[in-house]
Amino acid sequence: MKSVNIALLKNQLSSYLNEVRLGQEVLIRDRMRPIAKIVPLREADDLPAEELALVTEGKLRLLQGRLPESFWSTPAPRVARKRLLAALKADRDED
Repeated sequence: MKSVNIALLKNQLSSYLNEVRLGQEVLIRDRMRPIAKIVPLREADDLPAEELALVTEGKLRLLQGRLPESFWSTPAPRVARKRLLAALKADRDED
């Protein structure tokens, strides 16, 4: 991961964005203190607009790499039927 101070980033923004396009992450510093990170959006063209907005807001992260095999044998979370039906109804009412 590359690291850059704000002043240099402002002067060479295009260059750093090209590196992000190639998959590189860039850590942004303010007086040597890390404050932010620029990361590439993977497969952003395949995402619906709502999901892409969530990624942009930092509320959703895209999968990086494969899921571990243990994921598939993990039991599903238990949800009360009443809560599940309420969530389904609310989702259908939004459409």
